[in-house]
Order: sequence, then C-alpha cells, then structure tokens
Amino acid sequence: MAIAALKEKPWYVGLGVGVAVAAVLFGLAWWRLFGPMKQQIAGQDAKLAELQGKIQEGRAAKQRLPQFREEVRRLELELDKLLRILPARLNTEDLLRRLRALAEQGDLDILRITPGNLTDQDFYSEWPIQIGLHGTYHNLALFFDRIGRFSRIINVDDLTIDAIDPSANQGHSINAAFTAKTFVYREEEEEAPAAAAPAAPVEAPGAAPPPVKRPGSGSAPEG
Repeated sequence: MAIAALKEKPWYVGLGVGVAVAAVLFGLAWWRLFGPMKQQIAGQDAKLAELQGKIQEGRAAKQRLPQFREEVRRLELELDKLLRILPARLNTEDLLRRLRALAEQGDLDILRITPGNLTDQDFYSEWPIQIGLHGTYHNLALFFDRIGRFSRIINVDDLTIDAIDPSANQGHSINAAFTAKTFVYREEEEEAPAAAAPAAPVEAPGAAPPPVKRPGSGSAPEG
C-alpha cells in the first residue's frame, strides 16, 4: 500500500523516500560492520606504533652495545682490583705460603704461624695470624716492607722483639713475635666465611717438641 501511495505522489517524493531508506540501511551497515572494523584497525595501528618504538629502542641500544661492553669490562677490572685488596675468601694456604716465602727470602727462620679466628665487622671480617720468627733487625724491616707491598691489606700489630745470642742462633740476633692482621670482605650475611678454626702452630725445623704430659705425672696439688 505504501508503494501504491507513492505512485500517486510526484517523482521527487519517491526519490526522497528512497534516499532516506538507503541512508538508514547504510547507517545500519556501518554500525554493524564498518564500526568494529575501524576500531580493530585503530588498535592494530597502536600496536604497530608500539612495536616500531621498541625497534627504535633496540637499534639505539645496539649502537651503544660496544660502550656497554667496555663499561662492563672496566667495572670487572675495578672489582678484581678491589677483591685483591679486600678479598671475599680466606685463601689460607696461598697467604701462608707467600708469608713463608718472604721470610725465606729475607733469611728469617719462622718459628710458628698460627691463623686465628675471624672477627666480624660492618662489611668485613678481621683475620689475625700469629707469627714468630728469628732474624736480624735489618731483615725484619725488609720483611715488613715486602708485606706492605702486598696488594692485599696486611697490618702488623702487637710486635715484640727480644735480643738473643747470635752465636747460638746461626747469626740471628732477635726473636720477633707479632700479629699479621688481614681482612675478608663479607658479600652477604648467609655467605660470610665461617670462622677459621685455630690451626696448630707451624714449628720451625729442628725446634724442640712440646713436652708430653704422661699419665700420672701431673703436679701434686698445693697444700
């Protein structure tokens, strides 16, 4: 009936109605089909822009990669230098071997080397080593000078010197005892080096052995 009613109207009325219907259909099609598609395209464009930004950042980082590697190498060398001054490990055998070698080079006779216990401080631990030796004043001074040239920090504390008879001690005129105190860096509390158990003194070759306490030979109680 609507079409029949339009036949009785002028042609331009029918044209206007057709245009209106077409506009409504186009709007529905745009809303149902082209709208979501446009939103999807906008989302993909945003992702593309983000990926392009990351690519640019990656290219910039690649250009700075040699600089980063050089910086890492420099920091590793600096860390190695610091660990030589304040190592993170005891290195007991190596340190005692070097001290013995220095004493032998300086014509000193080591009577004992006794590593002590660690004492924890803020970020490091103190490690004392008791040392006793025979020698001369001159050789002892050279020995301390060589210790001072170590890359590792070693302090000499509690030095005592006693004169002895050179004729009875192969030309050695003094008996020196001191504490060589070095330090150990503690990286983390749970990984801190355990306290070193006191080692038995290292006696010089030919030194008299300590007296052996025989059963029943103890001193009588004082009256």
